[in-house]
Amino acid sequence: MFLFRRNGPRVTVDEARSRTSGDQPDAVLLDVREKPEWSTGHAPGAIHVPLTKLVAGAILPVRAQGRPLVVICRSGHRSQQAAKLLAERGEQAVDVEGGMNAWAAAGYPVLDERGNSGRIA
Repeated sequence: MFLFRRNGPRVTVDEARSRTSGDQPDAVLLDVREKPEWSTGHAPGAIHVPLTKLVAGAILPVRAQGRPLVVICRSGHRSQQAAKLLAERGEQAVDVEGGMNAWAAAGYPVLDERGNSGRIA
């Protein structure tokens, strides 16, 4: 299933979780927050590449290359920028409405860098 929606390249946290979780997810969850934010709390299985690195020209990790991307940040602003940048590079990318704040509010797991229960900073 192609990730772009008729209303634009955004998905809800429920859609993000269903598309990036399970045995055979059809997309990769890409967290574009900065390292301290990531370390404090991120979604299980997410790949971390800060927006600042993407803007500077960083390439995606191998696990994310050639796969549809669901981009997440804290509130949805940076992920919109990242999804647009990635789409301009030819990637299939959408961003998550409400970001990690909405993820945590929905009751989905948040882990710190050690794999323990985390929080959104």
